[in-house]
Amino acid sequence: MTSWPILSVVTFLPVAGALFIAFLGDDEAGLRNARWVALWTTLITFAISLILVWRFDPSTPDFQFVEKAPWLGNTIGYAMGVDGISLPFVILTTGLMPICILASWTAIQRRVRAYMITFLVMETLMVGTFCALDLVLFYFFFEGGLIPMFIIIGVWGGPRRVYASFKFFLYTFLGSVFMLLAIMAMYWDAGTTDIPTLLHHGFPRSLQTWAFLAFLASFAVKLPMWPVHTWLPDAHVEAPTAGSVILAAVLLKLGGYGFLRFSLPMFPVATQHLAPLIYALSVIAIVYTSLVALMQEDWKKLIAYSSVAHMGFVTMGLFAVTAQGVSGGIFQMLSHGVISAALFLCVGVVYDRMHTREIAAYGGLVNRMPLYAFVFMVFALANMGLPGTSGFVGEFLTMIGTFRVNTWVATLAALGTILSAGYMLWLYRKVIFGKLEKASLAAIRDIGWREMIVFAPLIIVTILIGVYPKPVLDFSAASVTQLIDNYHHALNGAQTAALAR
Repeated sequence: MTSWPILSVVTFLPVAGALFIAFLGDDEAGLRNARWVALWTTLITFAISLILVWRFDPSTPDFQFVEKAPWLGNTIGYAMGVDGISLPFVILTTGLMPICILASWTAIQRRVRAYMITFLVMETLMVGTFCALDLVLFYFFFEGGLIPMFIIIGVWGGPRRVYASFKFFLYTFLGSVFMLLAIMAMYWDAGTTDIPTLLHHGFPRSLQTWAFLAFLASFAVKLPMWPVHTWLPDAHVEAPTAGSVILAAVLLKLGGYGFLRFSLPMFPVATQHLAPLIYALSVIAIVYTSLVALMQEDWKKLIAYSSVAHMGFVTMGLFAVTAQGVSGGIFQMLSHGVISAALFLCVGVVYDRMHTREIAAYGGLVNRMPLYAFVFMVFALANMGLPGTSGFVGEFLTMIGTFRVNTWVATLAALGTILSAGYMLWLYRKVIFGKLEKASLAAIRDIGWREMIVFAPLIIVTILIGVYPKPVLDFSAASVTQLIDNYHHALNGAQTAALAR
């Protein structure tokens, strides 16, 4: 199974599906076929990606399924590979794409072929970002992912879609310009853009500091971290439901993955010195955006600010550089990918029926939608970190890992768990409980079989890895251990060199 270029197949198969859709007609049969081709393409891609899990050896931290070929001259190559850190994000991406296609089945009635093509191209770019083992190839995929999301928001979004799409694009693109400059400086210093080589290169301290800040400018916007998070609520509110799902579940995780792949292992000295800055930004994000979420009147905006708060736990855990902190950060990203996707789908269910996201427009839905009330309850409780759900494991591990390094940061971050319970319980009470007094809600129907097919795997994963997280944690354990060992080894080497001088 490993003798054929499986990573390239998983990465570029969606593009093949997109090309097939491009030749379909615009009549009713062509639009129906476009939906089915997109669904089957994403399902087959997901099935092939599961072969990676089956053949993956979690006991080694090395990159596996490595593919290499010449690309640009003799310097920049086409190199693909995955380890215990990147492979879970590949599975998250391929697993959510069929759900996004199903969620768009009836919601998207305009330019259906173009919509499906855009989503399939975006899947290729996201998977390629997690698999790339060359710095320039990574940048190509990383930046390329902006274009499909820009189109999805700008074409199929809400009334302020043009403003939101340009704001999203300009924020994320501007931050990445600095990363491109850092990539060039790293090539001039190391003579290569091969990521496995760069992980053991040992950059000079002066280069580490400004390269760390350059990468931070890009990853902080993508994650997003406070105060460069303001594009996210607008993008979520205007994006179609599936666009919000993939934006929250996968695109935001590219920033966290970048910290894991580049900032921590390649710039360890700068990471240690600038960790207090990251702690401060993380705590502000957790507390401040949770308070902002409490004040929202738009359902989608509330969940968008909640995403910023939960990503604060990720950055806090990663920069603690402890086994619990880093493992918790990875788990939190995966968990949040599932939970946030489900919450935006919950919004989409009632928006498709009522065409409004104002919280005040709802109330008493449990009387007409008991099955929906149960589904929303599961993900609301998971989002606030209830034990027994995946949301608890990630937050708990990041706080434990940070507590070992900085007690005050972990203590202040714990306020976020209280605030998340506050805004999620308030939202649930306003929307689900009470009397069904609004006449517009009298005929609203409960979720159907197609929507239940969408929610069922998300519920199972949320509960399963919440009750038994060991397989997910073990999957990345060897890679996390090597990352931390190399980090401390590099710091000790830098301290020894400083004393020798």
